[in-house]
Amino acid sequence: MANRPRFLAIFFLATFSVSGLTAAHAAEPGFCKQYAQAALTQVRGGLSNPACAAGMQGARWSTDFAIHYEWCLGASFAASGGERDARTHYLRGCTGH
Repeated sequence: MANRPRFLAIFFLATFSVSGLTAAHAAEPGFCKQYAQAALTQVRGGLSNPACAAGMQGARWSTDFAIHYEWCLGASFAASGGERDARTHYLRGCTGH
């Protein structure tokens, strides 16, 4: 998986960006831009792996930046982290990592 180092870097960046923030507040545009970019990296990585691609259904796996960005603007930091973690969990399961 050639994109693994990039995926891990984005994952840890997103994790540190979320740490210390409360779940009661909606995410800000700057955070949501990073969230959407990281989501697209996860989606593209999953789509490039036949073992993952078939199970990638719904908005969580959209290839449209705006879908992730707009959803994030109305979501809490906790919900954004939950979506990121759900994608991570799925990708680890279908790749065996």
